[in-house]
Amino acid sequence: MQVAILMIHVVIAVALVVLILLQQGKGAEAGAAFGGGASQTVFGSRGSGNFLSRTTAILAAGFFVTSMALAYFATQAGQAPEAGIPDSRLIEQQQSVPTLDDRPADVDNTAPVLEESSE
Repeated sequence: MQVAILMIHVVIAVALVVLILLQQGKGAEAGAAFGGGASQTVFGSRGSGNFLSRTTAILAAGFFVTSMALAYFATQAGQAPEAGIPDSRLIEQQQSVPTLDDRPADVDNTAPVLEESSE
């Protein structure tokens, strides 16, 4: 369920970026006076502003809902985090593990010497 919501969230985010980049800014109306007729647009004589604004608002609401759902799933995931700062009990357990420097003193680590053979 969480993966499906995450996929929808990413698709909505990409669609929001595309729709916002498609919209004209406030200063774009001055360019229409010099030959950019609004009657020749795909969305009709009123232009695409109303359609793109409504679609952006719907996608923004969907982005908000999916963000809240993902936040809810993140808090319900469990008590033991998989990444981040480990619990203090885990740190204490890791510190009690012997390392290579903690070898016993009674172990003989010298290599045997090979005797020369006389032939």
